[in-house]
Amino acid sequence: MNLVIDRGNTHLKFGIFDQCKLIASDSINFLDERKTKDLVKEYGISHAIVSSVVDESNEELLHQLQDNIRFVMNLTHQTKLPFTWNYKSKETIGKDRLAAIAGGIDLYPDQDLLIFDAGTALTYELVNAKKEFVGGNISPGMQMRFKALNAYTSRLPLLNPEPDCKLLGNSTDEAIIAGVQNSLTFEIEGLINHFQSNINDLKTVLTGGDAEFFARKVKNPIFVAPNLVLIGLNRILDYNAQ
Repeated sequence: MNLVIDRGNTHLKFGIFDQCKLIASDSINFLDERKTKDLVKEYGISHAIVSSVVDESNEELLHQLQDNIRFVMNLTHQTKLPFTWNYKSKETIGKDRLAAIAGGIDLYPDQDLLIFDAGTALTYELVNAKKEFVGGNISPGMQMRFKALNAYTSRLPLLNPEPDCKLLGNSTDEAIIAGVQNSLTFEIEGLINHFQSNINDLKTVLTGGDAEFFARKVKNPIFVAPNLVLIGLNRILDYNAQ
């Protein structure tokens, strides 16, 4: 049994895998030693991996896991990965991006992929059928855009997403909601259209906290994989534990 941990900007998400099958997952604020021992006892965990995008050190969490689990690894830019990549600043890339790429390859092997992760930031990665990470971009996510309009102006309010919005707003609130949500939808659709015009049989995968929200709005065919990062971490763990 494998334990995979994705330490994100807002919470910690973990998954339990029996080989390639995700059998349990949860999102929590932190993972203490008592919870770790309970998971090890309940599922018989023998391998674990930690991925973090925060500056805070993982040493305490890693030591805690190592005291209870036989094989524990920390995902870094030096970790052996199930794909090739030639990124200029490997040491600064978000580990969640690496995991999402590995997850896409695991779900759709030998396939050209465009992978979106709609969370705190909107990231997108292009991976070819030869398992080569071509490159990707980072853009502000939906909540970040709402917060930025409020934080960097004196009068614009902080608003929340609305399931439906017009193309053009007839009030300041409507204008903010339409501007934020439509700009992200058009950004995603524009990228899909651009790459599909150059790559035959390109598969688009969407994950992250806002994945379902945008999957309903984007007109292009898109595959939603809510646990893509966890799946990718499990793939990386197995790849290194062999």
